[in-house]
Amino acid sequence: MKDVKGVFRNLEKMLQQASWFDDEWEIYNRGNYLQVYKRNWFNQNQGGIHFETFIEAPQIKQKSFPICMHVEEDCPSQPEFIREFMALEGDRIKGWKGYKTLGSNYDICRRTMPLNFKNLEQKIYEEFNRLRVLEASVEKVLLKL
Repeated sequence: MKDVKGVFRNLEKMLQQASWFDDEWEIYNRGNYLQVYKRNWFNQNQGGIHFETFIEAPQIKQKSFPICMHVEEDCPSQPEFIREFMALEGDRIKGWKGYKTLGSNYDICRRTMPLNFKNLEQKIYEEFNRLRVLEASVEKVLLKL
């Protein structure tokens, strides 16, 4: 089994070098669990708005792992935020191959990816780049609330 921590270390470096990644963005990397978010997304304790992936024992066993967007309880007016955000972005997300919009609780959308270690960093990087386009709508809804 390839080193997941190494995959996430490489992914973190790739994200930090992305053209869109600036001082406003943060990465929380716990080795086999990674979140990407902006500083003003109430995610200082990993319970706000973030894009997330993880590859832990259950995912290794299932040979698949999720890439998702969460809006958790640290987000002010969480139910309102989710409602407004889904009104803006639900259709776009539904159009993305493999993504399911959940919009319930805190799980906004999710894509389950096969755990195939060939080009894994690149595949996850591409998905975070895709999710990153939701940034403008996150900012727009946060300003309204």
